[in-house]
Amino acid sequence: MHDQQSKPVGKQAVTRRSFFERAVDGLQGAALVSLLSKDLYGAASVNDRTQEGIYDLKPRAPHFPATAKSVIQLFMNGAPSHVDLFDPKPMLDKHHGEPYFDKIANDVSFPKAAGGLMRSPFKFQQHGKSGIWVSELMPHFAKQVDNVAMIRSMYTIHPEHEPALFMVHSGRIMPGRPAIGSWVIYGLGTENQSLPAYVVLDDPLGLPINGVQSWQSGFLPPVFQGTRLRTNGSPILNLKPEAETPSEVVRLTRDLLGRLDQIHKRNHPGEGQLDARIASYELAARMQMQASDALDISKETDATCQMYGIGDDATDSYGKRCLMARRLVERGVRYIQIYINGQIWDHHTNLESGMRSCCLRTDKPVAGLLEDLNQRGLLKDTLVIWGGEFGRLPISQLGGASDGRDHNPRGFCVWMAGAGVKPGISYGNTDELGYKAVENPVSVTDWQATVLRLLGLDYQKLTFDDNGLKEKLTSVYEAKIVEGILA
Repeated sequence: MHDQQSKPVGKQAVTRRSFFERAVDGLQGAALVSLLSKDLYGAASVNDRTQEGIYDLKPRAPHFPATAKSVIQLFMNGAPSHVDLFDPKPMLDKHHGEPYFDKIANDVSFPKAAGGLMRSPFKFQQHGKSGIWVSELMPHFAKQVDNVAMIRSMYTIHPEHEPALFMVHSGRIMPGRPAIGSWVIYGLGTENQSLPAYVVLDDPLGLPINGVQSWQSGFLPPVFQGTRLRTNGSPILNLKPEAETPSEVVRLTRDLLGRLDQIHKRNHPGEGQLDARIASYELAARMQMQASDALDISKETDATCQMYGIGDDATDSYGKRCLMARRLVERGVRYIQIYINGQIWDHHTNLESGMRSCCLRTDKPVAGLLEDLNQRGLLKDTLVIWGGEFGRLPISQLGGASDGRDHNPRGFCVWMAGAGVKPGISYGNTDELGYKAVENPVSVTDWQATVLRLLGLDYQKLTFDDNGLKEKLTSVYEAKIVEGILA
């Protein structure tokens, strides 16, 4: 019997795949693909977005009206000392040097080494109409206090950096859970489909102490992971093509690739890694113009750059990233985190010189960001957050001229500004020595629930099914909205 499928002698059979590989090589092939697309790909089924397990970054309605559209989180790795920045304690001056370790030795957060009570080496003063206390270390921020709500009664549940960092970023003291930024874009998506929804501007000097773990998507689909953008050189490596191609060919080629991707996704449903990889390639194509433009601060005026401290050795790097954050917010990016290298606020020794160095690097850029957002009308729907993973103890750690403070999860400060936050208030208090939150205590879980509330998200309804559990940012912990700081 004659075999109708056998190859002709001396010739290569033209398969369906090889035909289209050849066809898309030229402009004529691209046009042919466009003409035949409906017959080849079945557009109705490819574009069907009702399949379970498909996740994207398209904007979604909040649970209730939101006051915040975007978040800029200024994270201070290492735990800034609240009693040296925002929470003055006259009793530390009065009892400086007196023993106190025996009173806290049974606490889970007791230090490894301890001296007596330690007064702050810095002077404090009330500022603005609100009279919020700020130390001499932050003269620029002191001019912005009427825009912020200072929470002076924060507490957390672990005294070591890595678990406390996991707690503040992802709701548990263990690694591998989704970051708060991932939860936000899972719930809301983003307005600008040509830029990442969740952007991380880390320090060119190095990653924070727990590396990239602070912006992971965990058990959420990988499409919700934070995207690092470089602040020196090209924002993303290999973003631009090596050779120019006619725009129509580029458009048709991307259309073909997109449709082939959709077919592959349809045949492999529920593959989160596949969805994320395809989404990242699609986003990279859209970003070729917008990412470079968004981070191009050369378009800013000299006055604006000076406001952020750009051009000064101490403030240039952090100032650039704060200005880039403002430019990203203007373009609809949902969640932005700015990190600093290592854990520079971890002052076990040399507290005075270390604190001065940290504040010199960050104070003017942060104040410039608040002022710039405010004067552009962006602060009304941009939530700005400043804080670390815990605070510092009111006792000295080692004693002597190079004294520092050990970790304190029992009481510390964060501040929030804009987007529905009541401006110019101090909320809560620690005890007379700054050791423990005693008035209106706010847990990290309460704070997370409140951030979600400002974005229009109900922390109890923002859930994801993982191995039969309805997981939440706040996990199994009870939470309360901090109503006292809401406008």
